[in-house]
Amino acid sequence: MNTNQEALIRVENLVMHFPIYRGVIQRQVGAIRAVDGVTFSVRRGETLGLVGESGCGKTTVGRTILQLYQPTSGHVYFEDIDLTELKPEPMRQMRQEIQMIFQDPYASLNPRMTVREIVGEPLVVFGLASGKELDQRVAELLDLVSLDQRYAGRYPHEFSGGQRQRIGVARALAINPSFIVCDEPISALDVSIQAQIVNLLEDLQKELNLTYLFIAHDLSMVRHISDRVAVMYLGKIMELADRNDVYYNPLHPYTKALLSSIPVPDPEFYEEHQRIVLEGDVPSPANPPSGCRFRTRCPIADEHCAEVIPELREISPGHFVACIKVDEKDLKKEVVDPDR
Repeated sequence: MNTNQEALIRVENLVMHFPIYRGVIQRQVGAIRAVDGVTFSVRRGETLGLVGESGCGKTTVGRTILQLYQPTSGHVYFEDIDLTELKPEPMRQMRQEIQMIFQDPYASLNPRMTVREIVGEPLVVFGLASGKELDQRVAELLDLVSLDQRYAGRYPHEFSGGQRQRIGVARALAINPSFIVCDEPISALDVSIQAQIVNLLEDLQKELNLTYLFIAHDLSMVRHISDRVAVMYLGKIMELADRNDVYYNPLHPYTKALLSSIPVPDPEFYEEHQRIVLEGDVPSPANPPSGCRFRTRCPIADEHCAEVIPELREISPGHFVACIKVDEKDLKKEVVDPDR
């Protein structure tokens, strides 16, 4: 797969296996293949949506990009710097450029710290501010995420879930990063609050020229915020394309199944499309199927799918699919957006 020349983040054949130990002497007997050869790029200023079922490896990809997990193999480049080769101190300095917004706003904030301490901690760690300058910067950050500056002396338990997530966003922005991994930042929030957080992230991206990897399982929300979408299944990327291509011209059987489960306001547009119900359960990442990972649940799989590991091929400009049964003839001549 060709990476874009303007990419801020390039992930090349990323692998993250978690060893399985058993017995008194803790002998390794296998491995959980959470991420098993993932390649993609995130262009400067864009939002790449990463979607898939729970347990497919989305969060592991995000944490491994930030080197919170040391990858089993593969490379992660920030511009031209290979993060996997950096020693601890250079990597610590690199964290000024790459940050993360965590999924759970209740668990990701230290209950013993005030908002001032939480938001200001990155500034203290990197020696960027102290004293009155620190207070001023914290106030600016709270204002940036639409929180009252007077909240700086309060503790996390005094806030709602949406307010806590805004505090997490302010903390991630404290040291002016250029790339942020958003790890399902709205999944723990009420539906009425989710749109507010997504709109906040979009406004901040425009104002601060941020680049996002937006991890989620809510396909409708990913379509709203993302420029391109990557679909993961059992540690591998099945499809990667512009958001409209993914939603209105899906090529991989798994992508089609996911999209068929989304409720739509205009059923007549989809009357020719049947609801695709996948049979069986997701295989264990400790013992994935041979060949194509999706073949055990795929409605069009045959004996060849068990023998060939499909590569992520470019079927049309910018549209990549990992399926041996998909080619150019499956493309629609025109992508029609029913929302227009």
